[in-house]
Amino acid sequence: MGTLVGASRDLSYETRCARLIAAGVAVWDVLHAAQRPGSLDSRIVAATAQPNDFGAFLTAQPQLQLIAFNGATAAKLFARLAAPRLASSPRQVTLPSTSPAHAALTQAQKLGHWRIIAGGLMNFP
Repeated sequence: MGTLVGASRDLSYETRCARLIAAGVAVWDVLHAAQRPGSLDSRIVAATAQPNDFGAFLTAQPQLQLIAFNGATAAKLFARLAAPRLASSPRQVTLPSTSPAHAALTQAQKLGHWRIIAGGLMNFP
């Protein structure tokens, strides 16, 4: 996201947040809480996974047009834990994980996929 909206890690947290907001991008984890030994999402202990309150978030953000997931695990967790609690949901797209552990694509290839949400322009299929 930093590359897409000019919010690189060398900027302050406040500046990065302001640039995301200016671009029309919200960043939120699918899970509010979970146990995960280690850093891999595949290690999330399913029984401990608690989703964020997407119903309240979507009600507060009616202009939201697209939910973009950072990798397949986030999309699967949303589908299993959050989506069943929603009356409706904006369109969704699963993008390649930005994690260095996901090495199937180069950084440039990942960036190409992530451009779908750049600048708040919802140019998605």
